[in-house]
Amino acid sequence: MHIPAPIRHPRARSFSGFLFLLVAFGFCAGTGAAAEESLAARIDHLISAKAVAAKQPLAPPADDAEFLRRVSLDFSGSIPSADETRKFRADKSPDKRTRLIDQLIAAPRFAEQMAEAFHIQLMERNGDNVEWRRYLTDSFRANKPWDQMAREILGPDFKNEKLRGAGYFITRRLEKVGQQDTDYPGVTRDAGRLFMGVDLQCCQCHKHLTVKDYKQVDFNGLFVAFQNTKLQAAAGDYKTAWLQEGLLTNKYEFISVLSSAKGATGPRVPLGVEVPLPDPAKDELWAVPPDKKTRAAGVPKFSPLKALAQEIASPENPLLARNIANRVWWQLMGRGLVEPLDLQHSDNPASHPELLDLLAKEITAHKFDLRWLIRELALTQTYQRTSLLPADAKSPPEELFTVAKERPLSAEQLARAFLAAIGEHERVVAGKGWEGIEGKKHTQKDFEKAFLNAFANAAKEPELSVNPTLRAALFLRNNDLVLWSHKPRPGNLLARIAALKEPAPIADELFHSILARPPAPEETSALEKYLAKHTADREKALGHFAWAMLSSMEFFTNH
Repeated sequence: MHIPAPIRHPRARSFSGFLFLLVAFGFCAGTGAAAEESLAARIDHLISAKAVAAKQPLAPPADDAEFLRRVSLDFSGSIPSADETRKFRADKSPDKRTRLIDQLIAAPRFAEQMAEAFHIQLMERNGDNVEWRRYLTDSFRANKPWDQMAREILGPDFKNEKLRGAGYFITRRLEKVGQQDTDYPGVTRDAGRLFMGVDLQCCQCHKHLTVKDYKQVDFNGLFVAFQNTKLQAAAGDYKTAWLQEGLLTNKYEFISVLSSAKGATGPRVPLGVEVPLPDPAKDELWAVPPDKKTRAAGVPKFSPLKALAQEIASPENPLLARNIANRVWWQLMGRGLVEPLDLQHSDNPASHPELLDLLAKEITAHKFDLRWLIRELALTQTYQRTSLLPADAKSPPEELFTVAKERPLSAEQLARAFLAAIGEHERVVAGKGWEGIEGKKHTQKDFEKAFLNAFANAAKEPELSVNPTLRAALFLRNNDLVLWSHKPRPGNLLARIAALKEPAPIADELFHSILARPPAPEETSALEKYLAKHTADREKALGHFAWAMLSSMEFFTNH
């Protein structure tokens, strides 16, 4: 295969007259923003103040093409078409970015993309489930508050047709693997990490060795609720796997393997309050008593899971708001205000403590409206900055957010972007335009499965960074779907550029279709020189050039 010279990523390009802009907004550290200012403006004030204090310049806004590609991937899960990019760049309206953000958030694809993003975060490639995906998608489509979703996921209602899918977060983690014990410690750890930003794994048997805030009682206060359950198969009124809870009237006792200190706890919010247990002498214990004749276990009146879910998802629990604010910030900015995401504690402060406090306060005040928070973040200058650096510039500290951070695309985004770029999306996804085309009719599931196998992380590994692998490299070079995609067929990218005669329009179509931007003059020149060397087999050469662009780091990142 002929491989053209590497396509240089925009961060490596030097543009004459391209300067960093320092914008202080008249804001000094320690002063408060006006009450009438939007959250977006207050965010930018706090980011700017920190940059000024660190004597770091702020990057200018991304150009229209970079912004369009970024927001399209974040809110619709794919890249814009060449025509959409050209149209947006030609639009001179001063409010076009705000209108685009609102249009994408209002579109049906937004709920599907948010469901996909949260599925990847919450399940960490540890299985998939139709009911679970439906629950997430319906919840985001209805703009369900995050605290409500947290209650439904951590305290599932398995008989409710609309809510039973939420229970997959727990039931999947409690499925036995071989002869291993049921992983109650694992689901305990994940509940703390993913919903409160605290990784209590080291606290199961003793106090945390490095984090003074995390105690053994914090882990066991969560553990007691999960270990009180038993996974049951779908049957009767239960259409999915479900959890049977036992009667819990005594506190769970534990002992430190280091100090031999003993403790006991009922269900307890980490770093927070303990839920009172029912008193056998005073309280009615059974909602449905056990039946000895049928051997039915009965349904306790007190559900530790639901009680704990209620307390975890309470506005009075600061960990819930701080965690979701930090994770949504990470989702859009590529880095959390607290890193690692699941180690929020007093010795690991946020890069911008006032900003995280503000986001947590505002998301709580807005009743955990994620759609509102995502829109506010997208409107910030922080989100809309370029990722471009001048050729002689040094990379600034990432925790300052002075320049946009390049973020890896998920395997799902890559599959969609790949199909959109090569012009096979309608044929493969919608099943149209196959007439007269020989060979196998590939489906969307074929592409999704192939890209997941090549690019998704292994199960239980958080997808927080890029992990280059030989498997991914071999996929791009040898996979049948990739090779199939680089053949001209009616209406696809290769057919369109093969019909063009001059290098300039070919480059324009390639770069707009694949990278959602116009080519730089040196890139058009590189294409012209490459085609001049391969006049004997021009069609194959065009396919190889497109392959190089689709295999570039620029295509694989949201920048």
